[in-house]
Amino acid sequence: MKKSLSYLKKGAIVLGITFLILFSTLIITIKLICSNISPSAKELFITTMLETGQLKFVTHLFLSKEEIQKVVDKNAMKEMNMEVDTELIEMENEMIEQNKNAITIEEISGNTFYAKMLIVSDPKRIKLATTYPWGEYGVELETLVKNNDAIAGINGGLYQSIGNKGGKPLGVVVKNKKIEYNEPIGLPGLHIIGFDENDILKIFSIEGKNASQVEELVNNEKIRDAVTFQEENSDANNHFVKLIINGEERKFDGKGSGANPRTAIGQRKDGTVLLLVTDGRGANGHLGATAKDLIKIMKQYGAVNAANLDGGSSSSMYFNDKYEMSSVTFYYANSSWKLPTSFIVEKR
Repeated sequence: MKKSLSYLKKGAIVLGITFLILFSTLIITIKLICSNISPSAKELFITTMLETGQLKFVTHLFLSKEEIQKVVDKNAMKEMNMEVDTELIEMENEMIEQNKNAITIEEISGNTFYAKMLIVSDPKRIKLATTYPWGEYGVELETLVKNNDAIAGINGGLYQSIGNKGGKPLGVVVKNKKIEYNEPIGLPGLHIIGFDENDILKIFSIEGKNASQVEELVNNEKIRDAVTFQEENSDANNHFVKLIINGEERKFDGKGSGANPRTAIGQRKDGTVLLLVTDGRGANGHLGATAKDLIKIMKQYGAVNAANLDGGSSSSMYFNDKYEMSSVTFYYANSSWKLPTSFIVEKR
């Protein structure tokens, strides 16, 4: 018995020393990254960490607020005030009817990411799935897809992700022309991203608007299904929405953002919808995609309008009864984080 306790103590000491070494190595590595030995590595580290849900504080442990903001400003998206010109989307009903069942998936590889693009010919098939009425917990993407008898889905929209509860959205949620959530106050840079009753992808700012003003705007724009995401370029967050508007690519400094898993949506001139999800944060050895990467991909695939929907551990894609892209966390490697909303693709 004494011998067994001795072994346990020795084992505990070894584990403790190992942990201490690993922790010390991590701290030293972060300090080196935050020094000026490699400015590009420092910039990538800061902008990437500011996009995370839980680890924003890390940069503030090693750098001042002023240093962080300087890096953010050096790698940021330029303002883009253009609104979607619906006349540029020329959907031919006959062509859509002929290709209404067409849905394909393509693999995309970049230097720091791996991605999949779901291409849906008929925009009428893109709907919003939600867990309304909202509770404390959301559900996995697979559940949102199956509960709505859909064939595919991607995550999208702001929500409370702390503790992977995922039950409550943030901003605004519109489903089937009904506003299911409307609390825009207190969230800077909010943008609505979704489809109107003519199946055109709309991307527009609701910055500074209250709930009644948002309701009026949603009704005027005839929005049928939409979520919100955020534009914020600060030492607290580094989020962006607009990627391409009316065929014009958004301008940016540096890479425009950090490197992270991403979820984005776009639409071609003929109405075809592009649903993109990338990996990152160590998944398959990849850091992730930057804003520059998303713009390049969406442009290559013919998007007239495109937007960033979300990213990080939430990024996931489900298609034909399996996860094509799943969460980057170890615990949810073959699933997704719990979500309150997702864009789904209806079956035919």
